[in-house]
Amino acid sequence: MNLRHLFTSESVSEGHPDKICDRIADSILDVCLEQDPSSHTAIEVMAIRDRIIIAGEVTSKAKVDYEKIARDTVRQIGYTDAESGIDPDHMKVECYVGQQSPDIAMGVNHSYDRGKIGAGDQGIMFGYATDETENLMPLPIVMAHKIVRYASTLRKNGLLPFARPDMKSQVTIDYSGDKPKLNAVVFSMQHDKSIDIESLRKIAVEKVLFPVIDSFGIDRSGVSEYYVNPTGRFEIGGPLGDTGVTGRKIIVDTYGGSAPHGGGAFSGKDPTKVDRSAAYAARHAAKNIVAAHLAKRCLIQLSYAIGVSEPVSIFLDTFGTETVDKEKILSALCDESIFDFTPGGIIERFHLTHPSFRYSDLSAYGHFGRPDLDLPYEKLDKVDVLSKLR
Repeated sequence: MNLRHLFTSESVSEGHPDKICDRIADSILDVCLEQDPSSHTAIEVMAIRDRIIIAGEVTSKAKVDYEKIARDTVRQIGYTDAESGIDPDHMKVECYVGQQSPDIAMGVNHSYDRGKIGAGDQGIMFGYATDETENLMPLPIVMAHKIVRYASTLRKNGLLPFARPDMKSQVTIDYSGDKPKLNAVVFSMQHDKSIDIESLRKIAVEKVLFPVIDSFGIDRSGVSEYYVNPTGRFEIGGPLGDTGVTGRKIIVDTYGGSAPHGGGAFSGKDPTKVDRSAAYAARHAAKNIVAAHLAKRCLIQLSYAIGVSEPVSIFLDTFGTETVDKEKILSALCDESIFDFTPGGIIERFHLTHPSFRYSDLSAYGHFGRPDLDLPYEKLDKVDVLSKLR
C-alpha cells in the first residue's frame, strides 16, 4: 500500500465571528498602550447576532470608549447592516470591564521593585520555524492565510462585489515525495443573493485559488476538485450565523497545527502576559536558529511561573535536522546575552509596550511570518552570532 503523508491547516478571514472578537480585543489593547504603555489588559469579547459583549480586566490610565471601538472595528471589517452579518450602527454593545485582580497584579508588579517584571501568569508557550517557506513558516498555514487574505483584499477593492466578510480556507499538502504537492483546498465565502452558487465557485477558483496557489510555484496537478462553498449557499454569516468568542482560533493564530500550542490565546492581552510575549520570543529564537542553518526545523517550549521572571524551563527539539550538536543550540538558548526570555527582557527587546505595529493588525491572518508587517520578533538579528556555532 502506498501511503501518503498529508497535512492540513485552516485559516479564517477577519470577518469570521471569532476574529471580529479578537480584533475588538486587540483594538482596545492598542488604545490603552497608546495612552498608557504600562496598561494591563485581559479582554474577552463575544459576538452573537446583533450584540457585542465586552468583558475582562483593564488597569490603565487610558480613557477608552469601548462602544466606539466595537462599532468602528465591525465597520472597518466590512459589515454594513444586519443582513450582512451585523449592523455596526444599530448593534447592541454591552461592556463589563473591571480592574485587574490585585492578587494577579501583585505577581507581576512585585518584581518591578527588583528591576524585573514577573510573568503575568503560569503557562507554557511554543515557538516554531521550518525552512519549507521563505518566511520559515509551515506551507499549509501560509497558503491557507493567503487564500482568505487575498479574497478579502479583492472584496474590499470591489473585485468580488458579491462577497461578504466571513470566509474560511483549508489547505492539504502532500509531503510524500521530494517536493510538497497540493492535495486539496477548501474555501467557503459568504455572499449576497446576487450570485448563484455555480458562478461563485467558478469565480472563486479562477480569481482566488489559482492565483494564490500559483504564487507559491507548487504543483496543483494532484487536485481533482476544489471544495468551494461545499454546502452550497452561504448568505448568513458573521455573528448572525455563528457566535464569535475571543481566543478560539489559536491554531490559526500560530502554526496551523504543525507545532504544539500551549493553550493560551493572544488577543486582548498586554505584553506582561507571557501567553503572548513569550510565544513571540520563542518564535524569534526558533526562526533565527533555522535561518542560521543550525537546523531545518526547530521547536522551542518555554514555561513560566506567575510572578517569576526567569523561565521555569526551556525545551528544544530539532527533529533530527540539526547541523551542530543540539547541546550547543540549547546553550545559546540559555544564554541571556543572546536570548533574554524574561518578560521584561522580551518587552524591552521587542518594544512591546511601545510597538511599531498595531496589535489589531495581528488579530487575523496569523501572528507569525507576516512580511506585510515589520514585526520585531520576526527579525533575523541573531543569525550572525548563532552562525558561529557551526
